[in-house]
Amino acid sequence: MKNSTDIKEEVRQFIIETTFAPAEQVKNDTLIFEQGIFDSMGFISLIVFIENTFNLNPKDSELLEENFKSVNAIANFIERKLN
Repeated sequence: MKNSTDIKEEVRQFIIETTFAPAEQVKNDTLIFEQGIFDSMGFISLIVFIENTFNLNPKDSELLEENFKSVNAIANFIERKLN
């Protein structure tokens, strides 16, 4: 099972590669939607990435801003779903 650091790095790399954002702009606590790094289409690609990479299927009720607002929040969400 992947640890928290590995999950955060995978998510962070996905965000950087998908958005072409400078790596230094995407920190673990960066608010990716508020900073304009991701938009609604980015959110859809993020959900597909989570489903494919971590074999998870988020429920509609879990698609809340608090679960996806930063790399830290996304990693916490993934860890909760894996456990």
